[in-house]
Amino acid sequence: MSESMEMPKYQSHKQVWALKIKKVLTNAEMTDGAIVPEDERYGSIPVSGEYLQKHLPEPGGYYVVYPDGYKSWSPAEAFESGYTRIRD
Repeated sequence: MSESMEMPKYQSHKQVWALKIKKVLTNAEMTDGAIVPEDERYGSIPVSGEYLQKHLPEPGGYYVVYPDGYKSWSPAEAFESGYTRIRD
């Protein structure tokens, strides 16, 4: 591949469930924890140590669940520029 050749460009068309994160709670060993959403209508969401260590979620970002059940984290800027809210 030539260094001057631009890679193909893609646009997301996925639908996901997501909540903006207010706080991330963990124990000292990061063996388990919880995501506290900004939207107070939702309670804390338990997450595993594996999730915490893999995704390193931070307040201000988004807890994301894909249709196949995969759970992820996205920085706010990346999420907000790629997704538009469609319903509550």
